Amino acid sequence: MKNLLIELFVEELPPKALKKLGDAFAGAMFDQLKAQGLATAGSVLTAFASPRRLAAHITYVLPQAADKAVSQKLMPVAVGLGADGQATPALLKKLAALGADASSVAGLKRAPDGKAEALFYDSMVKGATLAEGLQKALLEAIAKLPIPKVMTYQLADGWSDVKFVRPAHGLVALHGSDVVAVQALGLKAGNTTHGHRFEALLDPVVVQHADSYAATLARDGAVIASFAERRVEIVRQLAAAAAKIGGGVKVIDDDALLDEVTALVERPNVLVCEFEKEFLSVPQECLILTMKANQKYFPLLDANGKLTHQFLVVSNINPADASFVIGGNERVVRPRLADAKFFFDQDRKKTLASRVEGLGQVVYHNKLGSQGERVERVRAIARAIGQQLGGDVLAKKADQAAQLAKTDLVTDMVGEFPELQGTMGRYYALNDGLGLDVADAIEDHYKPRFAGDELPRNEVGVVVALADKLETLVGMFGIGNLPTGDKDPFALRRHALGVTRMLVERDSPLLFHELTRAAFSAFPAGFLQDQSTALDEFLVERLKGYLKDTGYSSAEVDAAIYAQKLGCWFSIPRRLAAVRTFAALPEAPALAAANKRISNILKKTDSVDAHVREALLTEPAEIALHAAMKTVLPEADVQFEAGDYTASLQTLAALRTPVDDFFSDVMVNAEQLDLRLNRLGLLATLHAAMNRVADLSKLA
Repeated sequence: MKNLLIELFVEELPPKALKKLGDAFAGAMFDQLKAQGLATAGSVLTAFASPRRLAAHITYVLPQAADKAVSQKLMPVAVGLGADGQATPALLKKLAALGADASSVAGLKRAPDGKAEALFYDSMVKGATLAEGLQKALLEAIAKLPIPKVMTYQLADGWSDVKFVRPAHGLVALHGSDVVAVQALGLKAGNTTHGHRFEALLDPVVVQHADSYAATLARDGAVIASFAERRVEIVRQLAAAAAKIGGGVKVIDDDALLDEVTALVERPNVLVCEFEKEFLSVPQECLILTMKANQKYFPLLDANGKLTHQFLVVSNINPADASFVIGGNERVVRPRLADAKFFFDQDRKKTLASRVEGLGQVVYHNKLGSQGERVERVRAIARAIGQQLGGDVLAKKADQAAQLAKTDLVTDMVGEFPELQGTMGRYYALNDGLGLDVADAIEDHYKPRFAGDELPRNEVGVVVALADKLETLVGMFGIGNLPTGDKDPFALRRHALGVTRMLVERDSPLLFHELTRAAFSAFPAGFLQDQSTALDEFLVERLKGYLKDTGYSSAEVDAAIYAQKLGCWFSIPRRLAAVRTFAALPEAPALAAANKRISNILKKTDSVDAHVREALLTEPAEIALHAAMKTVLPEADVQFEAGDYTASLQTLAALRTPVDDFFSDVMVNAEQLDLRLNRLGLLATLHAAMNRVADLSKLA
């Protein structure tokens, strides 16, 4: 066994897809070689990916796979053998196709196959050679690459063409130091590749052994072949450059940018650049975005998180005098920052209020009208929520924030950088002299933008964010744009999760089903289909998913939210904690089972009055249960009203023994009507008390 190295040398690969392409190429090669028995159980895969290469190093690869015993089903016995037991022409033809003759008939096996017997032919299949197996694995890996966009290019003969992510110019395949004869994309494998375009010591770079690949490229080709190693090196150099500047500056944290830059350079060299301090008068979000998105630079923040006038560049070259590289990058970034400053200055010449009318010209959805019409609906919902939460004052502020929340969509800055919607609205609101709570709400009404994102920072923001998300959910549900499977083009699951988090985490007293009804009423009558029930169910499912993601089981979640589907959600975390504590008690299983039994009994009867007449209690067990309830339930109720759900459930645990005795000794469905109704009333009283915190039957 020797180690294997396979490399495709290509033109510059798409940077945002490079890591995925490298992992997919190496992974597919490894899987195929294992499936063919050429890679062993102890084989280890190492993936390489640089701007101009995809490669894989696999340890312990066999030159030829072991022979395998194969049992092939031929045909039913009745078809393969005649009445005299002789082979039929059909069987002989099948055997001939497998390279066997009539003498093999005697060695065929019979085995059940469904309702009939079938004939099976056992043979030894010769293991694939490495050249055969690697050829298959290579073609499979290329075919399965998650290529974002395929290119078609001509080969050297001028006639043939190939489809691949980028034109390929080299193929290396080494088993130890031996070249494996494979080919792909019009290339034949060898042991030479190419290094850095400008800084390689040798060209071509000769790889003498599979195990020397990375070291040879680093030494002779000036290339760090490993994506992970290049990333680590960039992080190290960025930190070192920031430390050298001093003053507590730190590099902005952005994993996506780091991955993209890692995919752009073969041997990183971090340089410190700067721009004129006058640009710092522009909101730092604008400057940071243009530097990261357009130039792939790393902005630097001071100890207070404020943008500095210095930034870091990850260069792909390492000249003795880096001043030309630094100067070039500083010249390139200057017009970008100047554009941002121009947009900011121009936008501030008009107030947000003056832009409201322009939203009527912006299409929101062909079935739901313009952004202007949408804003009016959001305002109506926001006023209703604000009135309920904080009266006229909150309703008025929420209405103002909702009216202006989308106006930055028609500014020059957001037109150039759509990612800044909301952020620029806040800056322009402050410039217009609006209050901080309204300005913050304009920025925050998009929050939470993703799982784990922070919630709006004030009540006005929460109200407008709820209104905005509810309007989207109701509108899309009302026109039939529901999420299906993994398809959710309007991010309705994210909007629903945002509503869920705000209702739960902000201790909101709002009833969620009333919110959806209020949102539907903001649309003209008959404008939408009535999907209120479907939307309520959708929100409850998001609530369940949110709670499960926090570590609770399905049973605990179902128990805690059963009675809350049409109520407030802010108490659910405390109910969940109470359910978990209760479930750990030794009395819990018996009480949960009893609760389920009571539920089933009550379901089979007409409405039962939760009332007990003591004079009709005749059996000792029902008298004892009633006495215990008179002691336990008032205490549990006091704890429930105080919001101590855990203590309330723990108090109810004292009923386990009398409940067990009741079901053991008392016939609930007594023939005497008044006794039966009284016992059902006793159970209904107990059921209502036990299920105030949670549906304990869900734990059974």
